[in-house]
Amino acid sequence: MGCVVSTKMMRGLMATKAELDKILGALDATKTLEGLQDIIESICAGFAIDHAMYHWVDSAGDHYYFGTYPDAWTQQYQEKNYTRIDPVVVGCYQRFHPVDWKRLDWSPKPAREFLKDALKHGVGNQGYSIPIRGPNGQFALFSVSHNCADETWEKFVDQHGRDLILIGHYFNRKALEFEPDRTPEQAQPLSPRELDALTLLAIGYSRAQVAKTLSISEHTLRVYIESARFKLGALNTTHAIARAISCGMIII
Repeated sequence: MGCVVSTKMMRGLMATKAELDKILGALDATKTLEGLQDIIESICAGFAIDHAMYHWVDSAGDHYYFGTYPDAWTQQYQEKNYTRIDPVVVGCYQRFHPVDWKRLDWSPKPAREFLKDALKHGVGNQGYSIPIRGPNGQFALFSVSHNCADETWEKFVDQHGRDLILIGHYFNRKALEFEPDRTPEQAQPLSPRELDALTLLAIGYSRAQVAKTLSISEHTLRVYIESARFKLGALNTTHAIARAISCGMIII
């Protein structure tokens, strides 16, 4: 299902930090649910991808969708209750880390029929989803999809996977602000050194550069990072950075 590298996708591979900052800034500034739809569209433009989608299930079980999929596909998805068999939704409920759609199980017949229908509606043959869990049973899914060759998509995810994780968590933080009777999620405070380490990593420093900047050994740096990860309930360093940013502990 591959295709040649398009000019659009080449722009996506060259998306800059300025694009990321613009999107995160817009998320901070928006005051309405409708504003989230505008931001979803700006994500597609900024990263030169076909589609982006945010699916939020709040603590009361109500569903909210913001995305760029065709209306015909959204209606088809709801009418056929595809949530039950969608390998992306099923797979992300079972995972905490980002998921490349190619790595999911598409072998069952219902999944194959679902994929055929999704491709017919222009969803794209490539996709990347970030599962996000919030307080009181809240669950969200931030996804991007595109139509391109496997090699091109691998390069895109390798280059922008971390940015997408940050956007997904920022998006979720903003969505939670609109949830009625929300109880803010509490996180253990980080030490000044833990905050310094995550901040420098967030702005692109390597571990060696962070250790040199803080005048500590890489072993000591590893201790700070692991401690911060544990306090934040994060699976890895990237997840810890995303959670620290979404909680307002660090600002980049």
